[in-house]
Amino acid sequence: MIRIRARLGEGRTSIEVDGHEGHVEDGRVCAAITAITQTALLGLEQYAQQFPDLVSVEITEENS
Repeated sequence: MIRIRARLGEGRTSIEVDGHEGHVEDGRVCAAITAITQTALLGLEQYAQQFPDLVSVEITEENS
């Protein structure tokens, strides 16, 4: 099961994605969700590079 949690508030949005689809459809759903979230992150990083005084992107890698 892939879980996506979005929290919306005044001037704030957070999205958390975790889990795995299991053996259904040979990973296609998981790959699609990963592609969508990674594309969004890459787009935000591009904006941060273009407008460093206005946008900051911080990525933290966690070890399992």
